[in-house]
This record gives sequence, C-alpha cells and structure tokens, in this order.
Amino acid sequence: MNKSYDNLKNSIIYEIFVRNHSNPGTFNDIYYDLERIKKLGVDIISFMPIYPVGKKNRKGTFGSPYSIRDYYSVSPEYGGMSQFKKILNKAHELEMKVFIDIVFHHTSLDSILYEEHPEWFLTDEKGKPKRKIENWYDIVELDFSNSDLIEYLIKNLEFWVDNGVDGFRCDTAGLIPITFWKKARSIINSKKNIIWIAETFRMKDLRMFRDRNIEVYSDIELSKVFDVTYDYDGFEYIEDYFKGLINFSYYINHLNVQKAIYPSKTLKLRFLENHDTCRICSIFSGKNIVKNWTIFYCLLPGPSLIFSGQEIMSKKSLKLFDKNSIRWEEGDYEFLSYFKKMIKIIKDIKEKCDIFNIHSIVEGVYLIEWKSKDEKYYIIVNLENRKGCVPINFKFEGFDIINNCDIVVDNFYEIKNLPEIFKIRP
Repeated sequence: MNKSYDNLKNSIIYEIFVRNHSNPGTFNDIYYDLERIKKLGVDIISFMPIYPVGKKNRKGTFGSPYSIRDYYSVSPEYGGMSQFKKILNKAHELEMKVFIDIVFHHTSLDSILYEEHPEWFLTDEKGKPKRKIENWYDIVELDFSNSDLIEYLIKNLEFWVDNGVDGFRCDTAGLIPITFWKKARSIINSKKNIIWIAETFRMKDLRMFRDRNIEVYSDIELSKVFDVTYDYDGFEYIEDYFKGLINFSYYINHLNVQKAIYPSKTLKLRFLENHDTCRICSIFSGKNIVKNWTIFYCLLPGPSLIFSGQEIMSKKSLKLFDKNSIRWEEGDYEFLSYFKKMIKIIKDIKEKCDIFNIHSIVEGVYLIEWKSKDEKYYIIVNLENRKGCVPINFKFEGFDIINNCDIVVDNFYEIKNLPEIFKIRP
C-alpha cells in the first residue's frame, strides 16, 4: 500500500525536541538553524510534541512533552502557533517537509479534553483514570469506543494539515485501534498526501501487553496502514547486543527475517538514536567505530532517523522531563563534515538501488550489498574494531568512492578502521 515508497526509501528524517535543541528552547532558534539542518542532507524535520504540557502530576520540572494539555495549541514557551508557522514556511522554502508528533493514546490529567469530555476517557469502577502502565501517572487514556471522540481526533488531524503539516509520527500507534488509523488515513489523505509513521513496540513489550489481554498491534499489522513503521522489532536485538547479552548475528538474521515476512516495499524507520534511547557515543568510545555504525544504519533499507545532536557526536542523552540542552559548542565538527559527505553518498546509492543484502566477512565486519538492474555497490563496515587480513570467498573490482581510486579485492581482505564504499564494475 506504500505509494510513497520511492520518495521515502532514502529519506533522512531529523528529530527535534524544541525544549532542548538550544538553551532558549524556542522555535526562533530552530528557524535560524534550518539552513544548517538542510545541508546535512535532511528531507524531513520531525518535531516531538509541540503542544502545551499538563501540570497535574507533572514529571520532573518541565513535564513530559507526551503529557499534552491541548491538541489544538502550540506551547507558548516555544513561541506559539505564529512561530511554528514561520518554521513551516521556511522549511518548505528549503524543500523540507515538516512532521509533528500525534499523541492520541492519552492526554494530561488536566487536559482541556478531559475537563470538557471526561466521558471520552477510560476510568475504573471508581471513576479514576485507567492506565496500562502504572509509571504513566501523568496521563489519562482515551476511550476509542466513543464515536464522538474519533470525530474530534480526525478533525484535529485536519486542523494540522490545514496549517501546513506534511506528516504525522504517531506515538504508541499499536495501542490505538487500527480501525481508527484506517479511517483517519482515508479521510486525511483524500485531501492531502500526508505521510504516516507508526511508533511501534519492541517484541518483549508486545508479549507483555498480550499476556495481560491488552489489544496491541504488531509492526506487520501496522505496516498495512502506515507508510513507515519503527524498527523496534529489530532494535531489541541491538539493545541486547550493546549490553553484551547476544552476538550481533541475531540482528543480521532479523534483517533477513524482515525481508522475508514483510510485504514488498515495506519501509522500516532505521535509527541509532532517538529520544527514547541512549546516545551511540555513550555506548562506544572512539570516532571510527561510531562512523562505522552510522554508515551501517543509514545504509539499511528504509528512511534514516537522525536525532538532533547525533551529527556532532553528542554523548549526553536528552532528558524528557527537564531542561538539558544540546551543547553544540562541544560537538565534533570533523565528524560532522564526514557525516554530511557520507549522507550524500548513501542517499544516492539507496535512490538508485532496490535490492539489499548483507553478509558477514568475519565476526563484526559486514559486507552490505545494494544493487539494481544497472548499478551495484559494496559497503564494508567494521562494527567491532576488528584488525587483520582475512580470507574471503569472493572477489570484486570497482571504484573506491571515498578515496576516489580503483580497487581490486581477491582472496584476502585487509580490515580497515573506516567504512569503505565501492561501486562495482559489471
């Protein structure tokens, strides 16, 4: 069902948390940062929730951006609707799309909607808010059995489309009835070709919800409605690998599983970082290994998510509930230059090619293959700082895109510290 496949398959999506993108934490700072962001190779800016945050049972000093008080407003702390529309206009002038976070599973406990329509929310027999996860004590969940609520939420989506938004990143999409998403998409996309991204769940979370008889939808189910689904069904293996619990081959195997079981032209959102994960530079020390991991992830099938600050090797994970700005002055700008150069090459490869394969050369060193009818590329990444010369059962001749020279590999391969990208001769 993915009519947007060709436009999205090599897209770079840049995620921004306005509060912590800069010290002031306003749209004004992002407005003046848009040209720099565009030069990274970014196609889409995706804003974390921009709405006013609830105060009741607020987490931390500033509260969770996912505890929303009003779906129709923009936080005055960020600059309000007028400043957001300036962002929209300038981003569109720079030929970037703008997505916003849609959080329809719940609102804050003091939301306007809860105050005006308490009957639209889930409560227990005592009238107290029901929650699937007790730690979410700052929210109350919506009741999707109410047709008036569904009409209200679809009108809210229309409101944001009318104001110029190009796509939606839908929070906890798997906990909202898929019938709602189908109806919403049908109505909204009949007016404008909006892009829909579903935040999905790790497999362990799916099992947890289902063990509790809570209705939840998997990535495969959501991929039938959404243009893109998160790679959380695979990222669970990555997290276990980072903890030293499993070999990386588990994730490589899962990539092949995804290729086999998902419908053709299904798009997964690939990320090394987002607002719910650790910074990659807090896991690995050393610039070269971070370069290898960055190239590896951006070359996987599907659009790539870059979390603001990742491009300068920021080590500090952003706090959701407090002020914790990116320290741009402490960034690694040699890495930034390398990042921009590599993104341009990667986007070109993924635009030209549709067939992806990955092979292990030796544990921790992988050969990525992208090809089409007319083009073929090999990319070799060293994810575990391996060294030495290893025997291989393949050979190739081609052009080294990074070093701008011809290359012949035969019988043995000398492992390099940095990723290598080769255009293969027929």
